[in-house]
Amino acid sequence: MPRAGLRTLDDLGDVAGRRVLVRVDFNVPFDADGTVSDDTRIRLAIATLEALRERGARLLIVSHLGRPEGRDPQWSLRPVAAHLSALLDEDVVLAASLDEVPEGDLVMLENIRFEAGETKNDGALAARLGALADAYVNDAFGSAHRAHASTEGVVHHVQRSVAGLLFEREVQTLGRLLDEPERPLVAVLGGAKAGDKIGVINRFLEIADIVLLGGGMSYPFFAVSGKRIGRSLCDEAGLQAAREVLEREATRERLRLPVDLVIADDFSADANLRVSHPIDIDDEWEAIDIGPLTRADFAAVIRDAGTVFWNGPVGAFEIEPFAEGTHAIARAVAETSAVTVVGGGDSGAALTRFGLQDEVTHLSTGGGAALELIEGQVLPGVAALTGR
Repeated sequence: MPRAGLRTLDDLGDVAGRRVLVRVDFNVPFDADGTVSDDTRIRLAIATLEALRERGARLLIVSHLGRPEGRDPQWSLRPVAAHLSALLDEDVVLAASLDEVPEGDLVMLENIRFEAGETKNDGALAARLGALADAYVNDAFGSAHRAHASTEGVVHHVQRSVAGLLFEREVQTLGRLLDEPERPLVAVLGGAKAGDKIGVINRFLEIADIVLLGGGMSYPFFAVSGKRIGRSLCDEAGLQAAREVLEREATRERLRLPVDLVIADDFSADANLRVSHPIDIDDEWEAIDIGPLTRADFAAVIRDAGTVFWNGPVGAFEIEPFAEGTHAIARAVAETSAVTVVGGGDSGAALTRFGLQDEVTHLSTGGGAALELIEGQVLPGVAALTGR
């Protein structure tokens, strides 16, 4: 995967008085009243914006928001521009379209996905974007796995293109995780479906010392081992993935599954709960969290690690009675002295919910991009910024 030779701000050259197109990932959530409810991604991009302003650059900021069908006002970046203005204590002007880009030191384009050619990596749109600026900086690692006009195509229409500080840190941190981690390397993998993360599971079974599986992705492993899992989440892709992994790992001890599970008779906050140990779940019950023995076991492994990578909750943490397992993992990751890398998405949301987001070495903004890089896939946004 191209990581060596990533062009960075040190390679950008003189941008004083010049317009720089900065691709960011401001795809943030909103409250019911339309205000930004979690500005983590915005705050993480400020270092790059300020570094460019210190060099005298005029900024044209580009981001997507949601998946709009055409120019849908509910997906406007106007509240994001207002929020960024407050953070920078300086007015950020929103350009209504590519045909209406005002002069100014701080301008944000309206949602780039309002442009029909964005997700198709349309060459004409990429050229229009490139014509608006003298240089290009990509700080949207979370979109690096997408070959879109604003993440890959535009690079071919500017003379200078580099990674921003956040993008650079993401690639470097994940690169060290793969190439030179402090040992032992422990991967904690959760989430809904084993089939969706089979590439990541296989990769960590190659490079990690211990892989801890929890959440919905662990249930197919119990099913193919002959254990009853009741109504627990399980699909054919997960069963096939579990069979392949267990056959290959039969003689090794890297893979660890939960030894007990919290089960419920309904997927609701007022469900009846009990612990299944050993694991044997009746037809009318379903697993919704790891059990207390597993929490203690997984926390001990995390405590003794040299490097920890965590992606995916180990239970339905959005519902209070089902949050204990994910909270225990989050707390263990926050308290260990190991290098800790959290793969964004629901894991990052869990850290934020428990107030632990500042207690890890690196909280990735990447989500899918981070997982694809770990799997060994070529990320178009990274490849476009690699080489001299």
